[in-house]
Amino acid sequence: MPRTAPSLLPRLTRLLEALGGNLKLARLRRKFSAETVAQRAGISRKTMYRVEQGDPAVALGIYARVMQALGLEQDLSLLAADDLLGRKLQDAALPVHRRAAKKKTFGTVVDDATTLTPALSRVRERGPASE
Repeated sequence: MPRTAPSLLPRLTRLLEALGGNLKLARLRRKFSAETVAQRAGISRKTMYRVEQGDPAVALGIYARVMQALGLEQDLSLLAADDLLGRKLQDAALPVHRRAAKKKTFGTVVDDATTLTPALSRVRERGPASE
């Protein structure tokens, strides 16, 4: 029983067809036969035809192997490289951190540079411990 692929939106179908067409043009520019590219990619000639038609039922790995056979594997890094919508959503969900309130200092001021706690000020008033 043949597998059925879920239907795609027309825009996505057009994008896949354009990808397949671009792969076919790349193959023709290199003057490779479809049989040669299929053999280098390790797929059948029929699968190569389906790739060039932009068939959505063909696995992404097959497209990647065809791109590698054509020397275009670096173009895979361009897929979803700049996710503007994802960045906007992430920035909108980031919590806004409020600055913590300043801590109140307690104790007495000895001079402009030193603040003592009440316990330290009592020790200072008594003087050094006698031995």
